[in-house]
Amino acid sequence: MAIISTHPPLAFAFGILGNIISILVYLAPVPTFYRIYRKKSTEGFQSLPYLVALFSSMLWLYYAMLKKDVFLLVTINAFGCVIETIYIIMYIIYATKKNRVSTFKVLTSMNLGLFAFIILFSHFLVKSSVRAQVLGWICVAVSVCVFAAPLSIVAQVIKTRSVEFMPFNLSFFLTLSAIMWFAYGLSTKDTCVALPNVLGFILGLLQMVLYVIYRKAKKVILEEKLPEHLKTIVVLSTLGNSEVYPFDNIEPESKQEAKQQEQIDEDKKKNNDNNEKSMQASNDFNPNNENSV
Repeated sequence: MAIISTHPPLAFAFGILGNIISILVYLAPVPTFYRIYRKKSTEGFQSLPYLVALFSSMLWLYYAMLKKDVFLLVTINAFGCVIETIYIIMYIIYATKKNRVSTFKVLTSMNLGLFAFIILFSHFLVKSSVRAQVLGWICVAVSVCVFAAPLSIVAQVIKTRSVEFMPFNLSFFLTLSAIMWFAYGLSTKDTCVALPNVLGFILGLLQMVLYVIYRKAKKVILEEKLPEHLKTIVVLSTLGNSEVYPFDNIEPESKQEAKQQEQIDEDKKKNNDNNEKSMQASNDFNPNNENSV
């Protein structure tokens, strides 16, 4: 009851819905990490997305604790910190030595160093009366910076006319999450919460529109290979869960089938060549075979 009393009814409803949807979004990479656990390898996946997501969740959690009376912000970002930490620990366990070292470098510099600097800056150089507001705008700046990442995916969808790297379900739930948290921010008159989700809604809507346009379009097969970073899709959702989700850089089914057929044809050709060589060798050893009846 104390939680409800600190929130207007509408804000509480939107906050609860936002928590539920955001938890589902946070759990989206679970199949990926189950695969990593099963194969005991991180394969082509990168740790940076999860480090960024953890950093964002830490900032928003700190902001929520400064604001007070925003328990629903605390719960979702605390969950985000826990789940992202688990992802990062699993990544470190199964990563190669090179990737493990780079992960530790980013973890210490961004998640520990930069975060500690922001805490010290807000406590010693910012007045307590405006501390939460200043930190809120720092959170907004970080969120807007992360927004740039999905634009490369949007450009790739338009270029290839393929939506294989932009799952509709994920885009839909991220858009829905952005709507809930925008409504929550609007209801609580928190501009720092509402503002980033306007951009989140626009980006999510754009992705869904592109999905509808290109889901049945004829795919354009590029000669060059897709960039390695396309194995990771970065999509800013809401608040602290500025999530980044890895997806396999899998070739379209038509391309896979073409490669399989090409391999079969090559195998047949090799077999025919081997048979011809065997027959030729047999004729060389038995020259009378040509004249035999």
